[in-house]
Parts: sequence; structure tokens; C-alpha cells
Amino acid sequence: MSRSRFRVHWTNVARNDLLRILDYLLQTSPAEAPGLLDKIESRAAALRSLPLRGRVVPELGRLQVREYREIQIPPYHLLYRIAGRRVLVLGLFDSRRNLEDVLLDRILASP
Repeated sequence: MSRSRFRVHWTNVARNDLLRILDYLLQTSPAEAPGLLDKIESRAAALRSLPLRGRVVPELGRLQVREYREIQIPPYHLLYRIAGRRVLVLGLFDSRRNLEDVLLDRILASP
């Protein structure tokens, strides 16, 4: 049976999250950066065939917001939503931070 395919699109914000994480790793643990990049790219690419594999983001689900999902790539969470035949990657967050605080910071920082 053939699986339907979705297109995975990284938003600029998510791409910047990834670049910041990689920059940090290159400074602190340069040997780990390529492996983490491969893992993140692989897990995001898997969403092409199984976009519902991620769970509803618990912090948002409690507010009855269920269109945002996440997959865990320890210690990070990749936040996304499905829009038609596209999976929109919205952010890559360190799971050791409070997601509500991160999202609030982003809302307050936007023009």
C-alpha cells in the first residue's frame, strides 16, 4: 500500500531555531553537531509519510488548541502543524525550557 506524501516546509523561525542550536553545539560540543543535525533532518523528513505521528502539544492541548503537534528529538521538541498536504515546521525548542515561556517571548518580540 502506498502512503500519501506530504511536503515538509521549515518556516524561517524554525530554521533560525535550528541554526542557533547548531551554532551553540559547534561552540560547546563540535563533534555532536553533525549527528544532531542528521537526527533532526531525519525525524522531520519522516513527517512526509506520517505527519500524525507527533502528539498534540500538551501545553496547548490544555487550552483546547489541538492543531499543533510535536515530535521529540531529545533534548528538543520539533513543533509543527499540518496544512493541507504540507507539514509546517514552526519551531525547534529545548525541552528543558518552559514552552509557554518560549512562546510568550516570541509573541512579545514579534513586530
